[in-house]
Amino acid sequence: MKFRHLSMPLVRQSVLLSAMLFATAFSTQAAQEMLRKPVGMGAYEMAYSQSENALFVATSQSRSLDKGGVVYRLDPTTLDVTQRIHNDIKPFGAVINTKTNTLWFGNSVDGMVTALDAKTSDVKGRVVLDPRPRSETVKPFQPRQLAVDEATNTVYVTGVGKESVIWVVDGNSMTLKTTIADTGARSTALALDAAGKRLYTANADGELIAVDTATNRILSRKKLLDDGKEHFFINLSLDTANQRAYVTDSKQPKVLVVDLKKGEVAAQIDAPESLAVLFNPVRNEVYVTHRQAGEVSIIDAKTNKVTKTIKTPVHPNSLALSADGQTLYVSVKQASTRQNPATSPDDVIRIAL
Repeated sequence: MKFRHLSMPLVRQSVLLSAMLFATAFSTQAAQEMLRKPVGMGAYEMAYSQSENALFVATSQSRSLDKGGVVYRLDPTTLDVTQRIHNDIKPFGAVINTKTNTLWFGNSVDGMVTALDAKTSDVKGRVVLDPRPRSETVKPFQPRQLAVDEATNTVYVTGVGKESVIWVVDGNSMTLKTTIADTGARSTALALDAAGKRLYTANADGELIAVDTATNRILSRKKLLDDGKEHFFINLSLDTANQRAYVTDSKQPKVLVVDLKKGEVAAQIDAPESLAVLFNPVRNEVYVTHRQAGEVSIIDAKTNKVTKTIKTPVHPNSLALSADGQTLYVSVKQASTRQNPATSPDDVIRIAL
């Protein structure tokens, strides 16, 4: 009896210790899988640099208090801020040319793009895209999404308006090379197939538009869905090997898979209304942010099924990938309106895939 009486507490202690060790291991694993840290006000697009071992985040700062913006350089493993690069104009969109080690930022409010040296943080140049002053009757196009052809050092920028455009910027001379007109209402989306010499955009008219980058002329435009519903195809990402485009819709709870050879929708993936989308060829996965739902979807590109949903309150915004395709970065915006602007900084999340 004494043996039994003494052994029961030992068993309980052993079980308790095992549970504590399991909980600690689980917490450690969870911390390694997802890390979240505040960065700055008005976080938008991100660009990952393998050579600099850095994640760059464009932030516009507060709407009323700050005239300019800040580009934050983050440690991509810890998300600690290692540098604050102050800008006299606000950066929004972001892309990097890894061959020239140049960061390009879209200045939506000012109708420009800014080139920044990723190593020294010096401004290499600026290009005015739409010089027209804003007035009650004049609404200049606003730079939104950027894509870069590293082989030709060409930067493409969507100019959003009632009838949008795409600007073509010569990265060598830092000049506006040409403007591709008539890309539809609020044409925000942009994706480049550099090897195939094709540039794609989508718009609030429900169209997918293909551009020949050799001539900078529109090759085709097609309404993707004729279902009587309102659509705003806001972003897209390419699987160039299989000639597919993944298109997000901010108005309907679907992500479209488009066969680019046929120019038609091959599949519709059930998901909340979406914002950013990014295809990962290393893992054959697609990542999508759902701003209003406060979620990020991970989609198997082989089956077109959502395999994982990550809760990211409040508003997940843009996406970036590490060079090896094994780490996903998500910018997350705080709730904010013109009447009630955010008082806390926006966050960046690091997700180990």
